[in-house]
Amino acid sequence: MSQDVYTVEHAAERLKLHPKTILRAIKDERLRATRVGKSYRILRSDLEAFGGLTPPANAAAAGARTTAIVDVPDVTPDMARRLMSMVPAVLNGREPGGLPARADVVYDPEARTAKVVIQASPGDAGALLKIVQVWLEG
Repeated sequence: MSQDVYTVEHAAERLKLHPKTILRAIKDERLRATRVGKSYRILRSDLEAFGGLTPPANAAAAGARTTAIVDVPDVTPDMARRLMSMVPAVLNGREPGGLPARADVVYDPEARTAKVVIQASPGDAGALLKIVQVWLEG
């Protein structure tokens, strides 16, 4: 491994914070960390980015977000209910630590149409769009 790894205590000491502040940041997903047994390990680059010591090397790419809207015609109420339960389930199954993602399903029973609105990183949006496509084809 080419990077230093810090414990919560060492990270707190380096940033001149209380260890509970570091733990709270990890639990709130503001600071990336890997759980090892009952403790955490934090990469130097993640700690520096969190503490504002250095900007992340790929800050623009890491913060890129996309919005996608899928118009689905001829949707029955039963199909709409399944779509409304499937989309959040897919988002809840994502790897933790990525950018926040949001997806909403809006159903118009009179027009028998649904819209899936996705706001996420390009990778997460693409994965969700593929799942929606497979669901529509099935």
